[in-house]
Amino acid sequence: VQLQASGGGLVQAGGSLRLSCAASGLSFFAMGWFRQAPGKEREFVAAVSWGGGSTYSADSPDSVKGRFTMSRDNAKNTVTLQMNSLIPEDTAVYYCAAVTSVLRPSRTPGGLTAENAYDYWGQGTQVTVSS
Repeated sequence: VQLQASGGGLVQAGGSLRLSCAASGLSFFAMGWFRQAPGKEREFVAAVSWGGGSTYSADSPDSVKGRFTMSRDNAKNTVTLQMNSLIPEDTAVYYCAAVTSVLRPSRTPGGLTAENAYDYWGQGTQVTVSS
């Protein structure tokens, strides 16, 4: 099983980046994006499930709502995170994660917004937003 995240980089405030995460090796129930800023805990950004078609943007941090959009490509087993109007506070390592069935997130407090709901993690991609 492999999760390959890409698309990070250095961008000026107000710019955009598009992160992608390609999953291989298994079929997944859901995938999510988390981020970890320097000196802070990792936090949930967005998630999407395959079967129900739900996108868990409502549980995203208020700071990213309206600016970040997560989408999926079922055929390619890939998710993307479109990030617009970036601000320096978005600087972080962004991780994609995946879970193979509904069982684990259904038993985890917070569901897909919780790190423990996921079976697999990508290596992370650095996003740096300069002011």
